[in-house]
Amino acid sequence: MIGRLRGIIIEKQPPEVLLEVNGMGYEVQMPMSCFYELPEVGQEAIISTHFVVREDAQLLYGFNKKSERDLFREVIKANGVGPKLGLAILSAMTASQFVLSVENEDVTTLVKIPGVGKKTAERLVVEMKDRLKGWGEGDLFTPALDTAASNAPVQDTASQARAEDEAVSALVALGYKPQQASKVVAQVAQPEMTSEAIIRDALRSMV
Repeated sequence: MIGRLRGIIIEKQPPEVLLEVNGMGYEVQMPMSCFYELPEVGQEAIISTHFVVREDAQLLYGFNKKSERDLFREVIKANGVGPKLGLAILSAMTASQFVLSVENEDVTTLVKIPGVGKKTAERLVVEMKDRLKGWGEGDLFTPALDTAASNAPVQDTASQARAEDEAVSALVALGYKPQQASKVVAQVAQPEMTSEAIIRDALRSMV
Protein backbone atom coordinates (compact mmCIF):
# COMPACT_ATOMS: atom_id res chain seq x y z
CA MET A 1 0.00 0.00 0.00
CA ILE A 2 1.37 3.42 -0.98
CA GLY A 3 -0.05 5.95 1.47
CA ARG A 4 2.27 8.94 1.14
CA LEU A 5 4.77 10.33 -1.35
CA ARG A 6 7.37 13.05 -0.92
CA GLY A 7 9.27 14.17 -3.98
CA ILE A 8 9.88 16.70 -6.71
CA ILE A 9 7.16 17.67 -9.17
CA ILE A 10 8.41 16.82 -12.66
CA GLU A 11 5.26 17.44 -14.68
CA LYS A 12 1.79 18.87 -14.08
CA GLN A 13 -0.88 17.88 -16.57
CA PRO A 14 -4.30 18.36 -14.94
CA PRO A 15 -5.61 16.28 -13.28
CA GLU A 16 -2.33 14.30 -13.13
CA VAL A 17 1.01 15.13 -11.57
CA LEU A 18 4.30 13.27 -12.06
CA LEU A 19 6.27 13.11 -8.83
CA GLU A 20 9.89 11.92 -8.72
CA VAL A 21 10.71 10.04 -5.51
CA ASN A 22 14.24 8.63 -5.14
CA GLY A 23 14.67 8.41 -8.91
CA MET A 24 11.27 6.85 -9.56
CA GLY A 25 8.39 8.72 -11.20
CA TYR A 26 4.90 8.26 -9.78
CA GLU A 27 1.87 9.32 -11.81
CA VAL A 28 -0.76 10.62 -9.38
CA GLN A 29 -4.27 11.75 -10.25
CA MET A 30 -5.68 14.50 -8.03
CA PRO A 31 -9.00 16.30 -7.63
CA MET A 32 -8.66 19.72 -9.21
CA SER A 33 -9.44 21.29 -5.83
CA CYS A 34 -6.16 19.75 -4.61
CA PHE A 35 -4.28 20.25 -7.89
CA TYR A 36 -4.70 24.04 -7.66
CA GLU A 37 -2.65 24.09 -4.45
CA LEU A 38 0.36 22.13 -5.72
CA PRO A 39 3.75 23.85 -5.78
CA GLU A 40 5.29 24.70 -9.15
CA VAL A 41 7.24 22.22 -11.28
CA GLY A 42 10.68 21.61 -9.78
CA GLN A 43 9.51 22.11 -6.21
CA GLU A 44 8.93 19.51 -3.52
CA ALA A 45 5.46 18.23 -2.70
CA ILE A 46 4.08 15.87 -0.05
CA ILE A 47 1.00 13.98 -1.17
CA SER A 48 -1.24 11.60 0.77
CA THR A 49 -2.29 8.83 -1.60
CA HIS A 50 -4.97 6.23 -2.14
CA PHE A 51 -3.66 3.19 -4.04
CA VAL A 52 -5.99 1.21 -6.31
CA VAL A 53 -5.01 -2.14 -7.83
CA ARG A 54 -7.06 -3.44 -10.76
CA GLU A 55 -6.50 -6.32 -13.13
CA ASP A 56 -5.41 -3.95 -15.87
CA ALA A 57 -3.82 -1.08 -13.91
CA GLN A 58 -2.36 0.22 -10.67
CA LEU A 59 -3.57 3.75 -9.93
CA LEU A 60 -2.60 6.41 -7.42
CA TYR A 61 -4.96 9.16 -6.31
CA GLY A 62 -3.39 12.03 -4.40
CA PHE A 63 -4.43 14.67 -1.87
CA ASN A 64 -2.69 17.50 -0.07
CA LYS A 65 -4.15 16.52 3.31
CA LYS A 66 -5.13 13.26 4.97
CA SER A 67 -8.58 14.70 5.67
CA GLU A 68 -9.09 15.17 1.93
CA ARG A 69 -8.14 11.55 1.32
CA ASP A 70 -10.48 10.46 4.11
CA LEU A 71 -13.41 12.20 2.44
CA PHE A 72 -12.50 10.64 -0.92
CA ARG A 73 -12.52 7.21 0.73
CA GLU A 74 -15.95 7.91 2.19
CA VAL A 75 -17.25 8.96 -1.22
CA ILE A 76 -16.06 5.83 -3.02
CA LYS A 77 -17.70 3.62 -0.40
CA ALA A 78 -21.07 4.62 -1.87
CA ASN A 79 -22.64 1.99 -4.07
CA GLY A 80 -21.77 2.57 -7.72
CA VAL A 81 -19.08 5.18 -7.05
CA GLY A 82 -15.54 4.22 -8.02
CA PRO A 83 -12.31 6.21 -7.74
CA LYS A 84 -12.70 7.87 -11.16
CA LEU A 85 -16.16 9.15 -10.29
CA GLY A 86 -14.96 10.15 -6.83
CA LEU A 87 -12.22 12.21 -8.50
CA ALA A 88 -14.81 13.90 -10.73
CA ILE A 89 -17.09 14.68 -7.79
CA LEU A 90 -14.35 16.27 -5.70
CA SER A 91 -13.07 18.21 -8.72
CA ALA A 92 -16.48 19.63 -9.61
CA MET A 93 -17.16 21.02 -6.14
CA THR A 94 -15.42 21.79 -2.89
CA ALA A 95 -15.83 19.52 0.11
CA SER A 96 -18.19 21.97 1.77
CA GLN A 97 -20.35 22.17 -1.36
CA PHE A 98 -20.51 18.38 -1.58
CA VAL A 99 -21.36 17.96 2.10
CA LEU A 100 -24.06 20.63 1.86
CA SER A 101 -25.50 19.02 -1.27
CA VAL A 102 -25.76 15.70 0.56
CA GLU A 103 -27.16 17.23 3.75
CA ASN A 104 -29.72 19.27 1.79
CA GLU A 105 -30.56 16.29 -0.45
CA ASP A 106 -29.70 18.51 -3.42
CA VAL A 107 -29.90 15.89 -6.18
CA THR A 108 -30.23 18.62 -8.83
CA THR A 109 -26.70 19.88 -8.17
CA LEU A 110 -25.16 16.43 -7.90
CA VAL A 111 -26.50 15.26 -11.27
CA LYS A 112 -24.57 18.06 -13.00
CA ILE A 113 -21.35 16.16 -12.27
CA PRO A 114 -20.27 13.88 -15.15
CA GLY A 115 -21.13 10.26 -14.45
CA VAL A 116 -23.61 11.09 -11.68
CA GLY A 117 -27.12 10.25 -12.82
CA LYS A 118 -30.24 10.70 -10.76
CA LYS A 119 -30.04 7.23 -9.20
CA THR A 120 -26.38 7.67 -8.25
CA ALA A 121 -27.10 11.10 -6.77
CA GLU A 122 -29.96 9.68 -4.73
CA ARG A 123 -27.72 6.85 -3.48
CA LEU A 124 -25.05 9.35 -2.46
CA VAL A 125 -27.59 11.27 -0.42
CA VAL A 126 -29.07 8.19 1.23
CA GLU A 127 -25.80 6.40 1.96
CA MET A 128 -23.64 9.37 2.95
CA LYS A 129 -25.94 11.69 4.87
CA ASP A 130 -25.20 10.08 8.24
CA ARG A 131 -21.52 9.38 7.46
CA LEU A 132 -20.83 13.02 6.59
CA LYS A 133 -22.15 14.53 9.81
CA GLY A 134 -19.44 16.81 11.17
CA TRP A 135 -17.58 17.10 7.86
CA GLY A 136 -19.18 20.44 7.04
CA GLU A 137 -17.28 22.42 9.66
CA GLY A 138 -14.89 24.37 7.48
CA ASP A 139 -13.86 23.58 3.93
CA LEU A 140 -11.46 20.66 3.67
CA PHE A 141 -10.59 21.66 0.13
CA THR A 142 -9.60 25.29 -0.06
CA PRO A 143 -8.51 26.01 -3.63
CA ALA A 144 -6.17 28.98 -3.93
CA LEU A 145 -8.56 30.68 -6.34
CA ASP A 146 -6.81 34.04 -6.43
CA THR A 147 -3.46 32.38 -6.92
CA ALA A 148 -4.77 30.18 -9.70
CA ALA A 149 -6.19 33.21 -11.45
CA SER A 150 -3.02 35.26 -11.16
CA ASN A 151 -0.42 32.74 -12.27
CA ALA A 152 2.17 33.82 -14.80
CA PRO A 153 0.30 35.31 -17.78
CA VAL A 154 0.17 33.52 -21.09
CA GLN A 155 2.20 35.62 -23.48
CA ASP A 156 1.14 34.56 -26.97
CA THR A 157 -1.63 32.99 -29.01
CA ALA A 158 0.09 29.59 -29.22
CA SER A 159 0.50 29.43 -25.44
CA GLN A 160 -3.12 30.47 -24.98
CA ALA A 161 -4.24 27.69 -27.34
CA ARG A 162 -2.13 25.16 -25.40
CA ALA A 163 -3.72 26.29 -22.13
CA GLU A 164 -7.20 25.82 -23.60
CA ASP A 165 -6.28 22.41 -25.04
CA GLU A 166 -4.92 21.30 -21.66
CA ALA A 167 -8.11 22.47 -20.00
CA VAL A 168 -10.26 20.49 -22.44
CA SER A 169 -8.11 17.38 -21.93
CA ALA A 170 -8.40 17.69 -18.15
CA LEU A 171 -12.18 18.02 -18.28
CA VAL A 172 -12.43 14.98 -20.56
CA ALA A 173 -10.23 13.03 -18.13
CA LEU A 174 -12.67 13.97 -15.37
CA GLY A 175 -15.56 12.49 -17.33
CA TYR A 176 -16.99 15.38 -19.33
CA LYS A 177 -17.83 14.76 -22.99
CA PRO A 178 -15.32 16.32 -25.44
CA GLN A 179 -17.99 18.51 -27.06
CA GLN A 180 -19.21 19.76 -23.69
CA ALA A 181 -15.64 20.39 -22.48
CA SER A 182 -14.71 22.34 -25.62
CA LYS A 183 -17.87 24.43 -25.43
CA VAL A 184 -17.46 25.47 -21.79
CA VAL A 185 -13.72 26.18 -22.20
CA ALA A 186 -14.51 28.46 -25.14
CA GLN A 187 -17.05 30.27 -22.98
CA VAL A 188 -14.83 30.91 -19.95
CA ALA A 189 -11.33 31.25 -21.45
CA GLN A 190 -9.88 34.74 -21.47
CA PRO A 191 -6.51 36.05 -22.70
CA GLU A 192 -3.64 35.42 -20.27
CA MET A 193 -5.51 32.71 -18.32
CA THR A 194 -3.55 29.61 -17.35
CA SER A 195 -4.96 26.14 -17.98
CA GLU A 196 -5.64 25.73 -14.24
CA ALA A 197 -7.60 28.99 -14.13
CA ILE A 198 -9.63 27.92 -17.18
CA ILE A 199 -10.39 24.53 -15.62
CA ARG A 200 -11.40 26.15 -12.35
CA ASP A 201 -13.82 28.57 -14.03
CA ALA A 202 -15.18 25.83 -16.32
CA LEU A 203 -15.93 23.52 -13.38
CA ARG A 204 -17.55 26.33 -11.41
CA SER A 205 -19.78 27.23 -14.37
CA MET A 206 -21.09 23.67 -14.74
CA VAL A 207 -22.17 23.03 -11.15
